[in-house]
Amino acid sequence: MSSTDTTGHEATGSRGARHERDAADRLLRAATRSGADLIAEAASLVQGWAVLADPIAGAVYSTPAAAAADGVHAAAAPREHPHCTQRPAAGAVLVLAAAPTVAPGHACHVATTTAALLEVRGQRAAELRGEQMRLHTTLIRLLLAGHTAAVTETLGGNRLTHVTVYRLSGIDLPTAHEVLWRAVRPSLAPYADAVTLMGRRDGELVVAELHHGGDDGRIPRLVSRLSERHHLLAGMAGPLPLAEMSTAHSDAAAARHSATPDRRVVPADAVGASRLTPLLPTAPYTRWAGSVLRPLSPAHQHLLLVWLRTGSKPRAAAALGLSAGTVRARIRELSRLLGADLEDATVRAHLLLALRAPAPAPGDSDSDSDSDSDSSKDNRSRNGSGPPAPPVPPGPARLESLPDGLLDTEAVRTWAIGLVGGLKPHLRIALACWLRHHARTAPAAAELHVHRTTLAGWLTQCAEHLDRNLADATVRAEIHLALKATRTGPDDPAALPRRGGRTYRRL
Repeated sequence: MSSTDTTGHEATGSRGARHERDAADRLLRAATRSGADLIAEAASLVQGWAVLADPIAGAVYSTPAAAAADGVHAAAAPREHPHCTQRPAAGAVLVLAAAPTVAPGHACHVATTTAALLEVRGQRAAELRGEQMRLHTTLIRLLLAGHTAAVTETLGGNRLTHVTVYRLSGIDLPTAHEVLWRAVRPSLAPYADAVTLMGRRDGELVVAELHHGGDDGRIPRLVSRLSERHHLLAGMAGPLPLAEMSTAHSDAAAARHSATPDRRVVPADAVGASRLTPLLPTAPYTRWAGSVLRPLSPAHQHLLLVWLRTGSKPRAAAALGLSAGTVRARIRELSRLLGADLEDATVRAHLLLALRAPAPAPGDSDSDSDSDSDSSKDNRSRNGSGPPAPPVPPGPARLESLPDGLLDTEAVRTWAIGLVGGLKPHLRIALACWLRHHARTAPAAAELHVHRTTLAGWLTQCAEHLDRNLADATVRAEIHLALKATRTGPDDPAALPRRGGRTYRRL
């Protein structure tokens, strides 16, 4: 009796061991094909579903596809899904949901084996990742150097016509690079509808998505999640034609300088998106801007726009891929061409207005009669009834002053009062002085005769009152114009109310 029971138990154990070996063999063969096949085989073995969930990308592989959401939710909240078997695997989480008829031990064996095979695949991919990352960086450098034909030929011909560029910075950049690489799983397969290149250059992560005019939104979502998880700041530019890769690259850097912890990814078309320019009378505005910018080439205008958006020459140099000395020399030359002092805060604000002006409408005439008619109609349509604004005076336009009727309209005054109205006198004087010094606290505090800490506290109060990001150079330019439009007297540091020493008294 005893010998019979022992033999039966050994037979049962033997069959269980063979069953587990067969399962391991099936998983091993699937792993040699692809990660998707491995997950599909695991789901088949447990007669349920299997999902590999990544914290950034979401469901990397899912069998069936309808189980992706359940798998991601189970990985995020394992206590709410006690029936699922979970294992960490290659930086992600493997989630298996076995059928009720499957033994728990078998499900655990399948999960453990699958996770181990995923780790092996991940280690193999990591061995190749270094070479692949260097190749991606090289292709990005070729695009920036203008060798678009060579890159598109490498990637499969003329299907890739446009590019969207992301530039990310932060202290956790190496880890973020690896996480994004694993989430995107970039491929250089020819004739793909979209190809994602990513590489680290000069202490930042550059992501270039090549496509044929539009993306599916997957890369923006991944970049947004990555920025939140790893505390990065990012700028995005595009889609632009592939030949304009260098423009997209510099615009993305300019946009990144406007990013904050509350808004970590900023599109380039949102940088300098003005609440003021739509209020200006279109015809005189575009004619004045065209006259001001006539001496400049498109390349000159782009350099100035990047400089004004980033707020400093070193930042503009980093965005444009030039040396700071080169940018300083070019801005000096452009100052000569424009006949204006580009170190003056008002001139810079006016120049940014000119660079953001809409293109002139077809058939727009420069004649005096057309100018009068267009200005009158435009002002009446924007500001309601009332006398039209005076036409733009003939002669070359200047950056030091704006034409009559451009900023002195009711709509602009209402905007300016809504922006800076209600500022206390000492805050208004301090803010105006700080803006004249191009957001440099030390010289502004010296002119105001207050401590830098005092001025910093006042600027914090200004930012809270205005509900604006004062670190954004384009925001500062508009505030400068709003202060000018609402000024009833000189915002003179000598008029700062004070009570002995370096203190001040409230009015």
